[in-house]
Amino acid sequence: MNRPLTALLAALESLLVVGLGLGVLLVPLTALWAVTYDLRIPWSVFYRIAADVWLAGHGVDIRFVLDPSLATALGLPGAGEPFVVTIAALGFALATAVLAVRTGGRLARTESPRLGILSSLGTFAALSAIVVLTAGTGSAQPSRWQGVLLPTLVFGVGLAIGRLRARPGSDIPRRSGMRVVGERLPFEVRVAMREGLRLGSGAVAGLLAVASVVVAALLATRYATVSSLYESLQAGALGGAVLTLGQLAILPDLVLWAAAWLVGPGFALGSGSSVSPLGTALGPIPGLPVLGALPSGDLSWGFLGLLVPVVVSFLLGAVLRPRLDRALMLPAGIPGLLGTGAVAGVAGGLVLGLLSSLAAGSAGPGRLAEVGASPVLVGLLAAVEIAVGSTLGLVTGAVRQPGGRAVTEQETVPQDFLPR
Repeated sequence: MNRPLTALLAALESLLVVGLGLGVLLVPLTALWAVTYDLRIPWSVFYRIAADVWLAGHGVDIRFVLDPSLATALGLPGAGEPFVVTIAALGFALATAVLAVRTGGRLARTESPRLGILSSLGTFAALSAIVVLTAGTGSAQPSRWQGVLLPTLVFGVGLAIGRLRARPGSDIPRRSGMRVVGERLPFEVRVAMREGLRLGSGAVAGLLAVASVVVAALLATRYATVSSLYESLQAGALGGAVLTLGQLAILPDLVLWAAAWLVGPGFALGSGSSVSPLGTALGPIPGLPVLGALPSGDLSWGFLGLLVPVVVSFLLGAVLRPRLDRALMLPAGIPGLLGTGAVAGVAGGLVLGLLSSLAAGSAGPGRLAEVGASPVLVGLLAAVEIAVGSTLGLVTGAVRQPGGRAVTEQETVPQDFLPR
């Protein structure tokens, strides 16, 4: 495949990613425009709504100025004043990242992967600029620079992951600064850092998996409440479809809130509110049906949720202990186990704190300016819980080498981590 064709196909991949993201919103909104509103409202209104939601889904801040009559009808304190929505509907960012991973993997197998990556990234940035420049109105104005930078950053991270997965190690030169610094560290420290990063990221993945199950269980057990809220809104078939799509977009946020609940701090749905293992205290909240699944009152069993991060980390530590021993070519000592557990805690806390920051911020005027979990508290507590659980798991994990065969250095230790 020649270079111009590679660049063209890469640009088309970016166009497809942006088109799918906006199309998922535009199709039901256009149907709503045609059927419910009988084409009486300009279609550009619905396009701008789709563009604003797509941008907000990538973390772009949007400044709102509500019409006085609408602000009065909402009855929310501060609704008549300009406010900024900063919380992201992470479903759109997740979709962009997943599609970008696939794009990066395909471009990595071309003859000119770097050209393809640059062409794809540049096209996505240009398309993001077009979206943000055509989205703004007097009542809703997205941040211009964020509208170009943040979606492109999400897409770029996905491209990088896709390329590294397709061609692992190909993007890191042999004598790059990262390799040189790593080679100067003692062999045991390099192994502990590598396995600690793997253990910490695995613990976060396991915790998010459990949080997803918790969210699904709450939706299933409180289905009647969610259904009654749907009926009370009287949105109709098309309106209900648009509402459901919007709730699917915040589903990753709900999972991250559930993870914060399991870690301990919980989350807020407005100033002065709290949803934590100790109990739920809510004031007026948005009328989204999915919020009907929230637990209510004091939970006598809530403290059991705090065991989840520790148990997940413990199990992963026990499973990965043989790998650590094989990498070191001898049973790991107490300092090595403590160091690996500490690295796992720091890595897990940083990752979960960063993710929690993406699902926190302002969701509206007045008390809705505080929604989500505290990233600092979540990160700190997660770091402690993952470190403790991982260390206990590593200490109790048994070394397993099939048949008692001696394992050679070349079989178990990646060349980049061999002592020099």
